[in-house]
Amino acid sequence: MPSESLTPMIPSIVVMGVSGTGKTTFGSALAAEMVMVFVDGDDLHPPANVAKMSAGIPLEDLDRIPWLEAVGAVLSSGGTVVACSALKRKYRDALRGFAPSVRFVHLRGMPSLIASRASSRIGHFMPPALVQSQLDTLELPEPDENVLELDIAAPVVDLVRMAASGLRNDHGSARQGLNVRG
Repeated sequence: MPSESLTPMIPSIVVMGVSGTGKTTFGSALAAEMVMVFVDGDDLHPPANVAKMSAGIPLEDLDRIPWLEAVGAVLSSGGTVVACSALKRKYRDALRGFAPSVRFVHLRGMPSLIASRASSRIGHFMPPALVQSQLDTLELPEPDENVLELDIAAPVVDLVRMAASGLRNDHGSARQGLNVRG
C-alpha cells in the first residue's frame, strides 16, 4: 500500500543505471508506491541527443549538459521520481545542485542480463549496441553518495519493496538484494 507520508521526507528520487536496467519500469512502480510523480528522463533529451543515440553514437559530456539541466529542473520541483542514467559522479553532483536532498537508487546487474533486456526492447531510440559504452562510462557511486543499489535480477515488485523500505529508513542497514552505500 502506498505511503503518502514519504513525499515530504524524500523530495526527489533519481533511478539511475545504464540503458536496459529497467529504470522506467522500476521508476514508475516506485513512484506509484511512494505517491510521487514519475518522469522518464529519456523524454527530456533534446532532439539532437535522441538523433545521435538513434544513430548509434554515444553521447559526450557536452551533449548531456542541456539534458541534465532539464532533469535537474524537474527534480527541483520535489515529489518526483526521475529515470536518468546519471552515469558519472559529476552528473549526479550536478543534479544535487538542483535538488540537494535528492536520493539515488542505482539499478545494476550482470552485463549479459542488461544486454538481453536492451535487445528485447521495441521502439526505444537507444540501440542495444550502446549498452557497452554506457557500462564503460559508468562510475559506480562512492560510499559518500548514499546511494541505494539494487540488483535487477530480482523481480520488480521486490525491488520496489526493498527501495521503498530503504528510502523510508534513509540510512537503514543493508538487506538482501539492497546495498546502501553511505
